[in-house]
Amino acid sequence: MKLYFSPGACSLGIHVILEEIGAPYEAVPTLLKEGAQHKPDFQAINPKGKVPTLTRDDGTALTEWPAIAFWLANSNPGSGLWPAALEEQTQALSLMDYVCGTIHPQGFSRLFNQARFAPSEADAPKVIEQGRGIAEKGFAVIEKQWAGGDWLLPSGYSVADPALFFVAYWAVKRMSMTLPPKVAAHFARMLARPAVQRALAAEGLEA
Repeated sequence: MKLYFSPGACSLGIHVILEEIGAPYEAVPTLLKEGAQHKPDFQAINPKGKVPTLTRDDGTALTEWPAIAFWLANSNPGSGLWPAALEEQTQALSLMDYVCGTIHPQGFSRLFNQARFAPSEADAPKVIEQGRGIAEKGFAVIEKQWAGGDWLLPSGYSVADPALFFVAYWAVKRMSMTLPPKVAAHFARMLARPAVQRALAAEGLEA
């Protein structure tokens, strides 16, 4: 397998999952800031032009964070990263979709790239305000609906936890945001996991 990632991007969460699983893989840097996602060699792999992208041993590529996480967990059942009960599977999918479909693209994308949302530079402060509000609301929703103990699901650690981790990492390390208590405690527990530490080190990121 090959993971195409950009250091500190949302692909960090998939990087963590791969380290948790322990299956052999190659991490291939795809530097978004340099436009690597738009170059022909990467477009041939993923014409969507985004990370994470995972190529499997048969050469086929998987795209979209929740789909990659789902496949990795279910093709490596010994990892215990996919819950057994239908209700918790549904919760895991819901949590991953909320992070990847709302908190990330609607919140943090505004914080990281105002030009995509503002017709002029004068509108950038308003875009930042909107983005921070969306991100903070997202964490508040997860906090209020917390159903697990140390981890998001009652059954324990799952692929949903690395999803929350990558946006929490952005919040704390890039935006100096204060997380709600349960989300903050979860972030601290994630930082203590060896798989997370290995993924951060591989991407040259602060633990």
